[in-house]
Amino acid sequence: MQKRFLLPLWAWLFFVLLAGVPFYASVSDDPFLTAFVARALIYAIAATALNIVLGWGGLVSLGHALFIGLGMYSVAIPSLGGINNGWIQLAVCVLSCGLVGGLTGLVSLRTTGIAFIMITLAFAQMAYFVIVSLKQFGGDDGMAVAAASDFGAFTLANAASVYASALVLLFALTLWMLKFRESPFGMTLRAGRQNSRRVNAMGLALKHYQLTAYVLSAVLCGVAGMLLANLNAYASPSSMAWVVSGDLIVMVVLGGMGTVAGPIAGTFLFMGVEEVLKHFTDHWMALFGLLVVAMAMLGKAGVVGWWQQQRLNASHKASSTKQAV
Repeated sequence: MQKRFLLPLWAWLFFVLLAGVPFYASVSDDPFLTAFVARALIYAIAATALNIVLGWGGLVSLGHALFIGLGMYSVAIPSLGGINNGWIQLAVCVLSCGLVGGLTGLVSLRTTGIAFIMITLAFAQMAYFVIVSLKQFGGDDGMAVAAASDFGAFTLANAASVYASALVLLFALTLWMLKFRESPFGMTLRAGRQNSRRVNAMGLALKHYQLTAYVLSAVLCGVAGMLLANLNAYASPSSMAWVVSGDLIVMVVLGGMGTVAGPIAGTFLFMGVEEVLKHFTDHWMALFGLLVVAMAMLGKAGVVGWWQQQRLNASHKASSTKQAV
């Protein structure tokens, strides 16, 4: 494996720190901490998935909440019928998200810009109203997950097991994204974001790459939805609301679009600041909005891009000082 595919030291420390959270929560008798960080890990997976099409593909999707919802109902509906086999539920999730992602992607990718945003939003809202109308599945109230997903060797019956699964998945996904970014597929996506005409002129069918990336992103969001359904023991139509898609976009932009660590940093920053503000005021949303605007002023590079730029400036300054001496 080439060096650029390895995680930096700070990333290893970050994941080691996350691995110790459940133990700290157990010692301090704080089960909320495990549940909260588990939720952040799940949304970090979804934000990382969105980053494939948003950060690298340049496609602003306001409909990825659709796939989180499909993942949640891939657990809730089979469990209602007595099917709690996690592998079957995973197969349902992958197939449904892949099929819906492929069909909606084919239509959405016929457009660009604002039209693409609006079509992806429309598909998500259509799915939302379909689920709301299905009273046998709880309708507007949602439905409880009758039994946790059982994968044989382990079950997602409590927050600790969901936490461990989400952490392992996010770690594996981060390693994979490092390699994916530098792969021919990833480089084609990134080139298409910069200049689609030149990519097509080289004989590469950019739409095919974008559609594949869109489907891949949809499936990963669905898996995140599966974990979220097990964590909450509940599936709700609100998971498909456009607000969830908007939150995912904010997480990616805050952290840094097109970076591997950006979606993870943005998710923890977004959810961490939100949780802290809730403890201080009932009007936390107003303050949170101002903070988001302030953080967005860092530029489209986000927190990770800003941090990388600071390190680069410090390196150049140190190099200049050394040469002067």
